[in-house]
Amino acid sequence: MAFSITKFIDDLRAFLTNPIILSSFTSWFVSQLIKGIVVFIKIKKKRDFLEALLWRTGGMPSSHAAVVTSMTASVAFSKGVGSDIFAVSFLVALLFMRDAVGVRRAVGIQARAINILGSQTTEKNDGEFSPVKEIKGHAPLEVLAGALLGILISAAYVRLL
Repeated sequence: MAFSITKFIDDLRAFLTNPIILSSFTSWFVSQLIKGIVVFIKIKKKRDFLEALLWRTGGMPSSHAAVVTSMTASVAFSKGVGSDIFAVSFLVALLFMRDAVGVRRAVGIQARAINILGSQTTEKNDGEFSPVKEIKGHAPLEVLAGALLGILISAAYVRLL
């Protein structure tokens, strides 16, 4: 099959105008924007706002929950809740949100405890300690807020497109 620039452009256009992708990306961006604003109000540093906007994990609302619920709701609106793709996206959304509240949160709490223990031990024994990264999971309310945001944005796309 030969490469066709016209087909490539058509496929790219279809990808970039896909309501499932648009609503999911918008949900991620809006949730990160809200998270950045919350951080900026609390800390008042532009650098922390940009970090929260681009890649900080944890916080209100959950961008993971916003993306997967937006994807799932968009699939429900476009393909129906009886479709196979809805079933798959629904299960993926449940796994992501459970992971955000459960595993990632527990790992972050454990990492914090390890860092405290490591720094205390280092102070007493004049040793060296390299702290582990503290991954921040989400409280259930943060995941719920992200999920509601994702559903609302998905519904807005359905209404607008």
